[in-house]
Amino acid sequence: MTIALDATYSIGRNLSGVGVYSREIMLGLAHAHPDDEFLFCYRPHRFVRSYRENIPPNVARRLFVGAPPGDVFHALNQRLDARARRGVTTFHDLFVLTGEYSTPEFRARFADQARRAAGLSDAIIAVSRFTAAQVETLLKIPAARIRVIPHGVRIPPASNQPRENLVLFVGAIQRRKNVARLVKAFERLPQDWRLVLAGAANGFGAAEELENVEHSPRRASIEIPGYLSAAALENLYARARIFAFPSLDEGFGMPILEAMAHGVPVVTSRASAMPEVAGDAALLIDPHDTGELSSALLRLASDQALRGDLIRRGIDRARHFTWQSAVEQTWSVYHEVK
Repeated sequence: MTIALDATYSIGRNLSGVGVYSREIMLGLAHAHPDDEFLFCYRPHRFVRSYRENIPPNVARRLFVGAPPGDVFHALNQRLDARARRGVTTFHDLFVLTGEYSTPEFRARFADQARRAAGLSDAIIAVSRFTAAQVETLLKIPAARIRVIPHGVRIPPASNQPRENLVLFVGAIQRRKNVARLVKAFERLPQDWRLVLAGAANGFGAAEELENVEHSPRRASIEIPGYLSAAALENLYARARIFAFPSLDEGFGMPILEAMAHGVPVVTSRASAMPEVAGDAALLIDPHDTGELSSALLRLASDQALRGDLIRRGIDRARHFTWQSAVEQTWSVYHEVK
């Protein structure tokens, strides 16, 4: 069986969440099934750059134009433009269709692309039950065609880096990530605490979110380092004492698992897919309630026993989400549709 995958978003050192997912699934499949043939397909704007990447011996590169190749084609980022022999598409989120988190033009283009991909797919992989329900209701896809396969996370080696009074947020600064309320909530923490907003500052509504940062009475305690390398992000996870992720809408919420895997107690939202990912290993808050978020931060800042309990729960929770499991379940979907 020849498996082709859209590898477009897997290139580079500093990957987005979709890029991490793409690379883990692609390489995991190729290594787990050395006797099968895989095609890593790159759209034209990334094809030449793909030659900087090493690929396993059972993999060939393909320029992705026209009809998808392979016995099974897997669209790893909810885009399938033409009928494949057998098509599988992964859906990560549909928040563009449900909230004011993009321009009307982008929403219309996204909606058309999502409906087309869903309609052309023999099976759909959703990264959470929440996203699966949205695919079913918003895109009118029967539940029988949808499989829920969560993301994985890698548990890093134990770090001897001392923890600091640092609240860490990881994600693009944009309206959906709820940064303005996080800044307001942070302002109630003691003066020796700092807030680091780690992520590109170019998302939809970023200017308004950043304006709240600039006008904060705690501005001197807030850092905005921009998009960080994997090594720099690892360092922040190792130093942070609290991880805050009060997003308004997530199809999964990979930073929640990453923080847990690094032993950082988590505050996140009881909205969309986040409770599904966090389980009982985080403090859950209403992301629209700044007071509730602030109270959760104050509890964690002052209660060492609570932090210790959430650290233990979080590491145990993260161990249940493995890329190996995601790869195995994805392979099973291919056999279902072939």
